[in-house]
Amino acid sequence: MQSATEILADVWTSVGGDPAALAAVRLTGDEAQLPSSFRVAAAAGVSVAATGLAAAEIWKLRSGQSQDVAVDMRHAVVECRSERYLRVDGKPPPPAWDAIAGVYKVRDGFVRLHTNFPHHRDAVCRVLSCKAERDEVQAALMQWDGEAFETAAYADGGVVAFMRSHDQWSATPHAKALAQLPLISITKIGEAAPKPWPAGDRPLSDIRVLDLSRVIAGPVAGRTLAAHGADVLLISSPDLPAIPWLTIDTGRGKLTGFVDLKGAQGCGVLRDLLADADIFSQGYRPRAIAALGFSPEEAAHISPGIVYVTLSAYGHAGPWAERRGFDSLVQTTTGFNHAEGQAAGLDGPKELPAQMLDHATGYFMAFGAMMAKARQAREGGSWHVQVSLAGTGRWLWNLGRVNDGLAISDLKADAVTPFIEQVPSGFGPLQSVSHSALLSKTPAFWARPAMPLGSHPPKWP
Repeated sequence: MQSATEILADVWTSVGGDPAALAAVRLTGDEAQLPSSFRVAAAAGVSVAATGLAAAEIWKLRSGQSQDVAVDMRHAVVECRSERYLRVDGKPPPPAWDAIAGVYKVRDGFVRLHTNFPHHRDAVCRVLSCKAERDEVQAALMQWDGEAFETAAYADGGVVAFMRSHDQWSATPHAKALAQLPLISITKIGEAAPKPWPAGDRPLSDIRVLDLSRVIAGPVAGRTLAAHGADVLLISSPDLPAIPWLTIDTGRGKLTGFVDLKGAQGCGVLRDLLADADIFSQGYRPRAIAALGFSPEEAAHISPGIVYVTLSAYGHAGPWAERRGFDSLVQTTTGFNHAEGQAAGLDGPKELPAQMLDHATGYFMAFGAMMAKARQAREGGSWHVQVSLAGTGRWLWNLGRVNDGLAISDLKADAVTPFIEQVPSGFGPLQSVSHSALLSKTPAFWARPAMPLGSHPPKWP
């Protein structure tokens, strides 16, 4: 089984990182941090360390100065559960899930429903012809086979998952297509002159990031770029559903403005912002973003030299390329819940002890964005970075299993306390997890406080 340092070397060199740079990074601490049969702490430490090393390399390009990067695996795994440790004015998070979200039996196994957004809940109830009550949902689901319900729910705009074993998942046409894709794909999508690095005292000083993402993975990418000095502008709309607690946790370091993309005026505002952006990070489905006029190729035309970052649930090839998804559903579909359940001796699913696909994917988005930006500055061009929850899941699965991993004790409060910082915000005082990549010359920090969505005008500082 590879060490975490060897895993990092593979990730780093897979997108053209200089192997010599790896001498600057140290991954410390034990992998045995959370109860799981999967290597969740290694995944946390490696994904965060990749971003820290990319930031250090960019600083070297900008200033000529080398620096050291250290990541403690306990700190990294705590940061990969940052939403559960957030406190606003001393108060813990509210319940994370909608009343009918979660696991249900069907005739041939189990399904998971994700109903935190009202339109997703409504779609499930339409398909099942029932009220949004757990007992009614369960009774209706007993009339269905899991895959048939999954297909019907997706066709009606719902987001659900039939629990498969890893072998069942691996036999699907989509899993076979996904297996042909790299963990992080970086492809050239247009010609452009190299953009020189602006002056600044941080790795990403004066780098403009347009962030069109929600929930965890995409917002974590923006939060990470902001931690290294980028000007991150999160664009949302009052009409889009959001999960407030996640917005606070991932909003640190960002400006946030409203733009209505349903009309020509709003699309014009976004086009103007894009024209002056360095990185465009988004999690829309391909047809949806293209319909608004912001496909990767169109973005490269609007903003030559752009680094365009795409997040998807299931990857950009195969029959599920357009399918919506969230971390919990991808865990269910691709075999993690089945495997953890079996390791725990359960007749049913068990979740990973963190939203690890979300968080690691967010760090890989930020890592890919920085590596592509460095390439742009060196050789020009516009670049497309593609990362998916299912691709990250495939990578995590292939890191190997931990015997008796579920016997590891979960982290107690006193183990987490060293990584908590007190910061002001537009929501009140926050206790939140500090960034776990420690850079010796350009320490990561968030220069802007988390603010309610739409707090700033949609313009660059």
